[in-house]
Amino acid sequence: MDLRKLKTLIDLVSESNVSELEITEAEGKVRIVKSAPVGMHAPVTYTMAPAVPAPSVAATPAVEVAAAPAIVSAEPAGHTVKSPMVGTFYRSSSPGAKAFVEVGDTIKEGETICIVEAMKILNEIEADKSGTVKQILVDNGQAVEYGQPLFVIE
Repeated sequence: MDLRKLKTLIDLVSESNVSELEITEAEGKVRIVKSAPVGMHAPVTYTMAPAVPAPSVAATPAVEVAAAPAIVSAEPAGHTVKSPMVGTFYRSSSPGAKAFVEVGDTIKEGETICIVEAMKILNEIEADKSGTVKQILVDNGQAVEYGQPLFVIE
């Protein structure tokens, strides 16, 4: 199966309600599984239960349900470097090597600050602004999404 056809299939699955697609051809077999975005929960399935008559009660006290706290996704102060792709975040070039940057380091625009591995390809991510690294928002080896904040630079 050629790369263009595979990319088209991936795009179709990601843009549709289909969660899994498997295709078998003479050249081989491809299985594409869509996973939930990071921080999202799996969809909830509802089933119908048989109706049960409610018991007759003269007066029932009102029960207040506490609302769940709202999730605030405020961007941290400073310039945020975001992931340009989906993949696995690495702070160094190899497991035993020194990290590209640490909190407090002064970096220059164009300097490599991390690696995002996608499809067995190691992609060096460069700083898009000069400044001081204030926060590293992702753990080493963690999966990242497209557009996910990685670093805060001031």
